[in-house]
Amino acid sequence: MKQALIYFEQAVQEFREHGTYKEERIITTPQGGRIDTTAGRNVLNMCANNYLGLASSRALADAAKDAMDRWGYGLSSVRFICGTQALHRQLEEKLSSFLGMEDTILYSSCFDANGGLFEALLDERDAVISDALNHASIIDGVRLCKAKRYRYQNNDMADLERCLREAKDARIRLIATDGVFSMDGIIANLKGICGLAEKYDALVMVDDSHAVGFMGEHGRGTPEYCGVEGRVDILTGTLGKALGGASGGYTAASRAVVALLRQKSRPYLFSNTLAPAMAGAALKTLELLEAAGEDRVQLAENTRYFRARMAEEAFDVVPGEHPIVAVMLYDAKLATAFAARMLELGVYVVGFCYPVVPQGKARIRVQLSAAHTREDLNFAVDCFKQVRAELAAK
Repeated sequence: MKQALIYFEQAVQEFREHGTYKEERIITTPQGGRIDTTAGRNVLNMCANNYLGLASSRALADAAKDAMDRWGYGLSSVRFICGTQALHRQLEEKLSSFLGMEDTILYSSCFDANGGLFEALLDERDAVISDALNHASIIDGVRLCKAKRYRYQNNDMADLERCLREAKDARIRLIATDGVFSMDGIIANLKGICGLAEKYDALVMVDDSHAVGFMGEHGRGTPEYCGVEGRVDILTGTLGKALGGASGGYTAASRAVVALLRQKSRPYLFSNTLAPAMAGAALKTLELLEAAGEDRVQLAENTRYFRARMAEEAFDVVPGEHPIVAVMLYDAKLATAFAARMLELGVYVVGFCYPVVPQGKARIRVQLSAAHTREDLNFAVDCFKQVRAELAAK
């Protein structure tokens, strides 16, 4: 065996020994509030990004089929060659209208949207100022650009202002943040960020993947929720969470920013366009969001109830209002064992540990959905209590 392959095998073994090896469970049904897996039937699913319960929507499946029948299976091309259909422009225009932005550009994922953003807009004369808990896609996108990099502590406005002062000589200053920090369910202080951006003539970029569709009165995400609509310059997001749960991402911004991305953004220029079925279903999702008020209310009620029950039972939960509920366990092996036992009891959750979260910050990340019932939530809390007692007794 080649020496390099031996090193790789040793690295994999180290993940197993440290209790951080990530097993992939097999689901045998469509995504939903309850699912079947190869390990059990009718399992309560508490870790999908299926916030509004749309992943198994019959209306979205029908819209995808209709789009495939009319527009075909795929384009076999990138957008600027022969990969743009009227369907793609229709979706971009609809997203722009929904988000209150001038224009939108589609990507195959939000990871690609973030990966193709910074290099296209910034060079060595500029500065990007990034929250310490930003998603890996923002971190990787920033690494690709030549701008000077600054990092401020999570949601710390004083530290952000320090960075802005240090970057005062940059041509362009761009503040980059998640709208919701996905490992903790913490909502970004967008009012504070936008205020500092205006004070220091900086742009604001928000990845709103864990908010678009359900946060804010109309589901327009954290800018609406935080009362800063019109003050965020660049919004990235995904179609793969609340907006149907399939694939696709976008960047919404001014016409000038989007036009520049169409000319320079490498994931856009060198990746096949979004499949017609995905675009058609996304258009249907945006239509459904106009009447999704009850689902948003149900999701908020589920979130409040579950958080309150877990607090009553004295679980160590990161405080907040978001349907991401981080149940802190700190030890990687404990988190892995905890999740495995929960599945045996009928609750599908996953242990999150390094390198997904920092060393010593292992957790179970619960994600609530509008598809969950009150009975589901009580069952989940009871299972958490049972597993805690079992593992404490060992």
